[in-house]
Amino acid sequence: MAVVIPETVTVHLGRPGRPAENVTVPFADYIKNVASSEIYPTWPEEAIRANVLAEISFTLNRIFTEYYRSRGYDYDITNSTANDQAFVYGRDVFENVARIVDDTVGDYLVREGQALPLFAQYCDGKITTCGGLSQWGTVPLAEEGLDALSILRRFYGEDIALVENAPVGSVAESYPGVPLRPGSGFEDVRALQYRLDRIAQNYPSIPRIPSFDGVYGPETEAAVRAFQRIFDLTPDGVVGRATWYKVINVYGGVKRLSELESEGLTEEEVRRYFTAERRAGDTGVGVGAVQYLLDAIGAFDPELIRPEVDLIFGRQTEAAVKEFQRKYGLPVTGVVDRRTWNEMVAVYRAILAGAPEEEYLFPGKYLSRGMRGPEIEELQTLLRLAAENDPSIPLVERDGIFGPATEAAVRAAQETAGLPVTGYVGPLTWDALVTLAGVK
Repeated sequence: MAVVIPETVTVHLGRPGRPAENVTVPFADYIKNVASSEIYPTWPEEAIRANVLAEISFTLNRIFTEYYRSRGYDYDITNSTANDQAFVYGRDVFENVARIVDDTVGDYLVREGQALPLFAQYCDGKITTCGGLSQWGTVPLAEEGLDALSILRRFYGEDIALVENAPVGSVAESYPGVPLRPGSGFEDVRALQYRLDRIAQNYPSIPRIPSFDGVYGPETEAAVRAFQRIFDLTPDGVVGRATWYKVINVYGGVKRLSELESEGLTEEEVRRYFTAERRAGDTGVGVGAVQYLLDAIGAFDPELIRPEVDLIFGRQTEAAVKEFQRKYGLPVTGVVDRRTWNEMVAVYRAILAGAPEEEYLFPGKYLSRGMRGPEIEELQTLLRLAAENDPSIPLVERDGIFGPATEAAVRAAQETAGLPVTGYVGPLTWDALVTLAGVK
């Protein structure tokens, strides 16, 4: 959820839900149109700049909360002034307004310590009044000599800060691209867990998620099913597009992200829970999972680079990612985004389906307490073999149930292998178990 200035914005030329044309225009052109439709070019420059900043922040808030898309619409914003901002498709714009927009379009407003663009509510201040900025009220303040940020603080509070020169880029939808289900892993699961747990504060019948570990285990499934029941979705425990966007919608509501007085998103929240990429310089078990999959795929495809599984996203790993992306027709960025991750998992699972049964390959999904099935039996086989070689690993029954005893054995094996002691089994723990069991 890193904030970038989008290249384009899609505008619905009517009220929300009413039949009307959608138009996609460059972001800067949209702001120039809105500013030319909302304010007067004869106003003092700092008054115009204050209004432009409010309009930019308002628009970015709509886009990054997915306000309309989470409600099932295929646009970012409307031109209804009852809901959004004035936009007259095809109109001419004022030259001085366009110049100020070009100078300001990389900037937006936040509250201090927050990361999400401010929902900068505003109105004209004459015909209508509101709790935010008064457009006509900006004029006398500018005439007094106040700059744009000082004007904005008069209306939105002294804790308003300005983010400057944000990068321009494409804004992808937040949906991961594939349904999330038990055994799924990656940063999208962490974001789901965090949102569901915050929603549970307002909906106590949704069980709390004790750890935002990025692994879709039974506790996450229970929270998903409860959420689906409350909001009249099929309670299958699978997070497809409909469930994902309903979570986005309800999360935005309980946090009041599209209101002037919002709970907001802190920079720490965004950094920890809304990062959907792995890139050069990153470290940790998430990087190790990427390296494991690339190494395993490379064992079956000599054209690909097999990186060392050292939990450090260095040059070799970046080169391996690029080579994988090139072969499978993905943008060659060297960054593991959700699309690259999904393709890696799909390729790995295809390899897994054709591999001999006697090979102990990671089953392609994360295993955690409460899960059952043949993958758990295979895990327990590895644990039993590892226990024969290392008495610090307790012996477990091979019953196909990931219960407390299996979790205790997994934790012991992780400690022996020098891995983070999480109690769940991802690619790194599986690989370590294969080594400890002596079958590698």
